[in-house]
Formats: sequence, C-alpha cells, structure tokens
Amino acid sequence: METRPLPREAALIVNAHSRKGQDLFETARAKLTAAGVVLRSAHAVQDPADMEQTMRTVVASGAPMVIVGGGDGSLSGVVDQLVGTDCVFAVLPLGTANSFARSLRLPLDLDGAIDVIAHGERRRIDLGMIDDDYFVNGASIGLSTMIGETVPHALKRYAGRVGYLLWAVKCSIRFRAFRLTVDDGTQRETLWATELRILNGRHHGGVALSDHADVGTRELLVQAVVGQSKVALARDWYAKFFKLRDKDACSRDFVGKCFQITIDPPQRISIDGEVLACTPVTAKVAPGAIEVAVGKADRTRSV
Repeated sequence: METRPLPREAALIVNAHSRKGQDLFETARAKLTAAGVVLRSAHAVQDPADMEQTMRTVVASGAPMVIVGGGDGSLSGVVDQLVGTDCVFAVLPLGTANSFARSLRLPLDLDGAIDVIAHGERRRIDLGMIDDDYFVNGASIGLSTMIGETVPHALKRYAGRVGYLLWAVKCSIRFRAFRLTVDDGTQRETLWATELRILNGRHHGGVALSDHADVGTRELLVQAVVGQSKVALARDWYAKFFKLRDKDACSRDFVGKCFQITIDPPQRISIDGEVLACTPVTAKVAPGAIEVAVGKADRTRSV
C-alpha cells in the first residue's frame, strides 16, 4: 500500500483551557522542535471560543500540517476548517478522555504523540456529521449529554475521568429514558432507550464502546442502550469498560451512511464532549474527509 510521509513543517495550536494544555504548551513546542518539526507558528489559545478562528487563519496561511493540542471538543471544534484542504491534522491528546486519539491508536503521552508527528505517516479518514457540523469521533444523547452540559470545569480538569464518574452518579438521579426513532432511509424503528451514541471511532468517554466502529469504514455506527432501566445503562458502561463477554447485551447497533434521529421528548446532543445541537437531526458519514497523522505501525491494519 502506498504511503505518504508527514510534512516537516507545521503550525501548533493548543487549547490552553484544556486539562493539560496550559501546563504543556511550552514543553510541547520545545520537544516538537527538538524532534525536527519546523514550527511556522505556535499559539496557546486562552479562550476556547478563539480556537476555530485561529485554525482558520493557520490553514489559510498555507501550513502543510496543523498540530492541535486539546481534548476531543477542541479537535471537533476546528476540524471543519480542514475539510477540502491538503492540510494534515496532527493530534496532541491533552484532554480528559482523548477518545479520538484512542480511536487512532495514538500514544496518549506527550513524547509518544510527538514521535508519531515526527516519524509517522498520513492516513485519510472519515468524519461524522450532525446536520452540517463535522465531528471527529462521536456524538451522544442521554446521560452523557447531561454530564457534559453540567460538569464543573474544575472537576473535569483536576479529577479527569474519575470526576466524570462522580458527576454521572449525581446526574443519574434526575435522568429519564426517552422514545427513540432511527430511520436509515430503508427502515424505521422506534424503541425505548437511555442513551444513544453516534460513532465514527470506537471510543467515547475514553471507553471502547464498539469493536466495529472505525474512522475508515465509510459508515457510522449508531448504538442505543435499549429499555428504560438506569441499572441497564450503568451495566452497559461497566461491561464495556471492563470488556466483559456480554458487553453488548444491553445495547443495539445500527450501521449505515445516513440516519434520521428523532426523540420524544427532544434531547440535547453532545458532539465530541460539547453540547451543541438538539434532536431531531440527520447523522451521516463524510467519507475520507481529512488526512491525519498516525504511527507507521498502523498502516497495515484498521485503526
């Protein structure tokens, strides 16, 4: 299989508001330079709302590769600017769950991620879409959305995934199941659910939720935790986290290129950890939308 090396020049954009961004910006810049990556520019963005405009400016300047440091929400918020360009997307996983990095099988430590950027190769991957908004890894509806919408930033920053777990217990008290309708254009199905995941990659919340979702299949996987039981929802997360043999017993998968998602009552949608939309929506795949930096060991297998 023909492969293409990564550019040697890049721009660096770090969300300084992310869990590790403020602390590691200078270290990342120094280590990238030491690894032989020529940085045309480097930006520590203090306000997450400025990430998209910074990305737009950097891509317009002609940077052959943009290295983005932050969590999944930071990556999802800037990826739209890469669609339709030749600019390569490289990731420094500096967030809490780092689900997109996990789906790409990237190292989660700074040195390992920089080694991929310095010595890896490019790979074309799919993106997901919620209506007209691109996302890198996954969207969700249900308890995880309630958590993402209300979790205190300090708890997320300093307690990480444990903080999410503690906040999930608090949110579950007032959470209720919903009536879900999934329509792929050929079949329409309505069922009770406690959570819906729309997956481009296999991870969400740092947990591998599917053995089949992948950034290169040219399909989305829509996964519903079925029924009305909160206990079943907790069991589903527990079984998937620990990779139990019956980890899929409480969930049901739908695979396809485009889905109409309707929920009664309407629900807010978390897109890569940021609550940005509300049902009803169209979820679809954008095949081969961007190129990303991956390790050379991954080129003979699906990431």
